[in-house]
Amino acid sequence: QVQLVESGGGLVQAGGSLRLSCAASGRTFSSYAMGWFRQAPGKEREFVAALSRNGGSTYYTDSVKGRFTISRDNAKNTVYLQMNSLTPEDTAVYYCAAAQTKTLRVWFSSPSDYDYWGQGTQVTVSS
Repeated sequence: QVQLVESGGGLVQAGGSLRLSCAASGRTFSSYAMGWFRQAPGKEREFVAALSRNGGSTYYTDSVKGRFTISRDNAKNTVYLQMNSLTPEDTAVYYCAAAQTKTLRVWFSSPSDYDYWGQGTQVTVSS
């Protein structure tokens, strides 16, 4: 079992940056592909970014390409989401998720592919 704890959210002005972190418990973090999702008020949870087990393969939703970067440090059991050039449309609760897989370079974009979720961290971007 994996427990995920997000941190790094907050209030930032449009154009600013934040870095989210997601710390995972357990000694098998490298067995999981990781992803970030977000949910704005009144909207469904949406995919943001995903990363393979070895960090060599990534995927982003179109609206964040070129602005967000997902990365991981398997030695620290942590996945990151660097968010630059933030806009009010990025305001949401951000969740990290873990998907157990035997494949090193696969990533997942569907919530149903993920086995574990964090509690979320609020990101608010003011105009």
